[in-house]
Amino acid sequence: MTDSLQIFMEYKIKQENLKEYEQAMEDILAILPEYEATNIQWFVASDQPFLYVEMFELPTKAHYHVLKKLRRSTDHAVFSKIVPFIEGGTEKIHCWAFHAKA
Repeated sequence: MTDSLQIFMEYKIKQENLKEYEQAMEDILAILPEYEATNIQWFVASDQPFLYVEMFELPTKAHYHVLKKLRRSTDHAVFSKIVPFIEGGTEKIHCWAFHAKA
């Protein structure tokens, strides 16, 4: 059994910025492995328009806390690209970390 964490990030995108958001996400998905993220997945809700979820694994809680802070930052060159497109800004980027039970 591994100590890695399953990370969920969830937020809603402004309808008028959908195309720009999806373009910016290509850069974010490309850079996540530099923070030791693995098994990266990206979803859009089928029942809630413009609600997106990212899921990936990180090796430690320290990785999670660093990445959570960076993802909610308006200063990071890549991660901040999506901030203007999120309903409610960085405060509405919801992050959770889970340990596998089995």
